[in-house]
Amino acid sequence: MKPMALVVSGVLLSASVQAVPLHWGDLRDGSLYLQAAKADTVTVSWQPAWQADANPEHIFLLNGQGHLQADRPIKANEPRGRVQWPLAASTSDYQLEIPGYSFRRYRIEHADSTRALFAPAKVHFSAEVGPNVALYFRVPAGEKATLAGKYHGGVRGLQVQRLGDNQQLSLALKPYPAYWQFDRLPLPVSSHAQTFRLQLQGRGKAAFWLDGSANLFAQQAEQLGPLHNAEGKVMLTLGHKVLGRTPDLGVNLPYVLPPPSSYAALDALRPQAAGYYSFADLLARQPGYENEFRRFYQQRYAIKQDITLLAGTGRESVLAANRTSNDGLDDWLNTTRNLGGSTLHYLAFADEPNLNYSDYPSFSRYFQAMAEHVQHSPGAREAGVRIAMPASSRLVNGPLHSSSETRIGLDWARRLLKDHGQQIDALAWHEWMVRDLLATRSYRDSVRQAAALVGLDAQGRPNKALLLDQTNVSSGSTLSPYDQETHFTALWWASVVINASQDGLLDMLNWFHVADEPEWPKGMVRVLGENGFELKPVGLAQQFIQQHWLDQVLALDNDAFEVDALAMARGKQRSLLGVNKGERLQQVSLATEQNCPQGALTLFGPDNQPRSARFTCERGRIQFQLPGQTLFALTWSAS
Repeated sequence: MKPMALVVSGVLLSASVQAVPLHWGDLRDGSLYLQAAKADTVTVSWQPAWQADANPEHIFLLNGQGHLQADRPIKANEPRGRVQWPLAASTSDYQLEIPGYSFRRYRIEHADSTRALFAPAKVHFSAEVGPNVALYFRVPAGEKATLAGKYHGGVRGLQVQRLGDNQQLSLALKPYPAYWQFDRLPLPVSSHAQTFRLQLQGRGKAAFWLDGSANLFAQQAEQLGPLHNAEGKVMLTLGHKVLGRTPDLGVNLPYVLPPPSSYAALDALRPQAAGYYSFADLLARQPGYENEFRRFYQQRYAIKQDITLLAGTGRESVLAANRTSNDGLDDWLNTTRNLGGSTLHYLAFADEPNLNYSDYPSFSRYFQAMAEHVQHSPGAREAGVRIAMPASSRLVNGPLHSSSETRIGLDWARRLLKDHGQQIDALAWHEWMVRDLLATRSYRDSVRQAAALVGLDAQGRPNKALLLDQTNVSSGSTLSPYDQETHFTALWWASVVINASQDGLLDMLNWFHVADEPEWPKGMVRVLGENGFELKPVGLAQQFIQQHWLDQVLALDNDAFEVDALAMARGKQRSLLGVNKGERLQQVSLATEQNCPQGALTLFGPDNQPRSARFTCERGRIQFQLPGQTLFALTWSAS
C-alpha cells in the first residue's frame, strides 16, 4: 500500500510500512471497529468543521459485548479537544462511534497491531479527505455487491482495482437535483472471495459505501475480515414509582381533507396528537378553509392535543403582525371555537423562528403582538387555545445557520419566558439531524433540559407543557433512502420514542410528516399513486408502538447501551416496550419484584411483521432472547 501522510486539512487515513501508529482523519459520520491483538490506547482528537461552538456532541466506545466502555460528552465551548481510551487485548471488536451529523472533524490514532475496520455512513458524507486516499474492502464468494457513492462537492469519483487479476473499474460521482440520488457500481461476482483496492478521486467531502456485502473498509488488506462480536446481556429492573405520563404520539397532518383511500393507512397509525400548518394569507382570503379537514381529523382520531404553526402559503416562515396575519389568525380562532370537544389546541406564531427570523428582538415584538391578539379573542381559552413558543429548530443545539451560536432554541426560549412568560403555556421545538442509533439518547437530554428551563410544579410536572412537535432523522430534504425507507427508520423511531418518554416529562411527540411528498419523501405513509397508500417500515413500527402504549411511565433500571426500554402502566396493565438497535443477539433479564406474571412477548424484526415469542420466568425474573435490530413488547397484568 502506498504510504500517505496525514495532513491537518484532512486525509481520511495514513498508513506506513513501519510499525507506527495508524491514523484515521477528519471523520464526520461512521463506526470504527477496533480489535486489539495486544493492549493498546486509542486517541481521539477533534477540531471544528463548522458551527461547532453552537453544537455539543457525544462520542462513544462500546466493548465487544455492546456495553458502553467509555464516552465523552463534548460541550459547545469545546470546538477542539482530545481524549485517550485504553483497549484491552480482545478477540472481539470495540466500536468507536462518531455519530453524524457531526460539526467536528475527528482524528483517531491507534497501534498498527490493532485491526481497524471503518463502516461509513450511506449517502451522507462520512469524512473529509485529501488527495490520493486509498482503502481496501473484501467481497465474499458468491455475493452480489455494489459499490456506491455520492458527490457532496468533494470526492468526484471512485477507482476500484481487484487485486486478484488487477481488473479496474471506475465510478464517476455526479451532482443530482435530489439529495437522495447517488451513483452505483455493480462489482463482479466470483466463486472466490475477492479483495479490492479503492481510491478516492479528488478531495473534500467523501461518501462511499457497500451494498450487498459487509460495509467495511480497511487501511491494510490483511486486516479485512468479519466482525467478531459476542452476545449481549441486558439487565432490567422494574420499579414501582410512577415517573409521569407518556406523551401523546402523533404525526404532522396534511393541509387538506385526505382521500378515502388513505383512511386505512392513517387509521393504523392511531395518532393521539397532531401537528398542522395554517397559512395566514390563505385564511385571510378564504375564511373557513380549514373547517372540514380539522373537524375530520379531530373526530376520526380522537386527537387529545394538537399544535398549529402559523405560516404563509408554501410554509413561508416569516410573518409580520399586519392585517393579513391578524385576519388569518382570527379565522383560525373561529374554526377552533367551532370544533368543540376537549382537545387542547396549541398555537405557535412561527415555524422555527430561531432559524428564520432576522434576530430575536424582531421575533419577540411579533410574538407579543400576536399573543395579545389571541388573548383579546373572546372564548379562545375556553375553546382549548393555548400559546406555545418558540417552535425552534432544535433545542440544545443551534439551527443550521451562519450565526447558529446566537440562535440556540433553548436560549431563545429562555428569553421569551423572561419577556412574555405569563402569556406562554408550552415550550415547543423540532429536533433534526440525530442520524445515529446510538445517539438517540440525546432526545432524553433535550427533554430534561426543556423541563429544567420551565421548572417543575409540586407534583413534579413541568410548569409549561413540553411539545416535541416535529422530528425526523434529517431536516428538509437531506434524506437517505437507507434512513427513510428501511427497517432502520423503525429502529430509530422506537428508540426516539423511548428516550424522549423515559422520564415522564414530555406531553407530545410528533413525527414529521405523515405521508411522503415529492420533495420530502419522509412520511410514515408511502403514496403509491392517485389511490394507493401503504405504511412504510416506520409506519408499521408506529402501529406496533401504539398497540402497546399505556398512560404512565414506570421507573426502570437498564444497564444496556444498545437496547432501549420503557416501562408503562395503565391501571393493572403493564407494558415493556423496547428495541435492540445493534446486530448482536441480546439475552434480556427483567426483574419484576413480584410473582411470575402471565403475559405475552411480541417481536417486530426486519421483516416488519410482529410475531409471538417465548419467555421464561422464575421467582419474578423474566428472561428471553432478543434478536438483533428488533423491537419488542412484553405485556402482562400486575397482581
